[in-house]
Amino acid sequence: MILKRFTVGPLQTFSYIIGCKTTKEAFLVDPANGAKLFKKELEKEGLTLKYIVATHGHPDHTSGIKAIKKLYPEAKFVMHPADDKFFRTKEAVQMFINWGFEPSPPADVHINDGDILEVGKLKFKCIHTPGHSPGSICLYGHGYVITGDTLFVGAAGRTDLPGGSFSHLIDSICNKLATLPDDTIVLPGHDYGDSPTSTIGEEKRSNIYMVEYCK
Repeated sequence: MILKRFTVGPLQTFSYIIGCKTTKEAFLVDPANGAKLFKKELEKEGLTLKYIVATHGHPDHTSGIKAIKKLYPEAKFVMHPADDKFFRTKEAVQMFINWGFEPSPPADVHINDGDILEVGKLKFKCIHTPGHSPGSICLYGHGYVITGDTLFVGAAGRTDLPGGSFSHLIDSICNKLATLPDDTIVLPGHDYGDSPTSTIGEEKRSNIYMVEYCK
């Protein structure tokens, strides 16, 4: 598997390129910005972009989708239907504009809990993890879980923005993420911890949200 991490956008969002070494198909996660950077890396690795995936609809994770779609119009934009609907309301779009972000286009494909995102020989399972937003998702496969803003290294996503719910976030963390194998490598949406990555086991030992609430 090919795994590339980038820090892009005004809020220093982690974006990921995940590629299949055999078929050279790839997907891109949370392109906050940096379309030309992603194109350069995809071409360097000889990868064909199949999907653009948003772990959730907040603009610091989706504002680069329009630009990357222009470069790769054949790539399908994938998002959970709850966030695709919630963040395309007039109020949400105006909020993005007020914050200085480019609103994202509508999703081409909806992904739901339990669905499999298949790229070449790679298979990542969608885990619906509401709390940070109604349609937040994580992608689990091949020993990794891409957590967006649901789970950080040593922390968790905020729930004070529209659509957030602390109780739903804790349920997602404790009943969906904490049940993954301890050696699963966590790939978060921001570098808010002591390191850019961790494991589920380490988070269960040291992340206050898991220690306090996942009894």
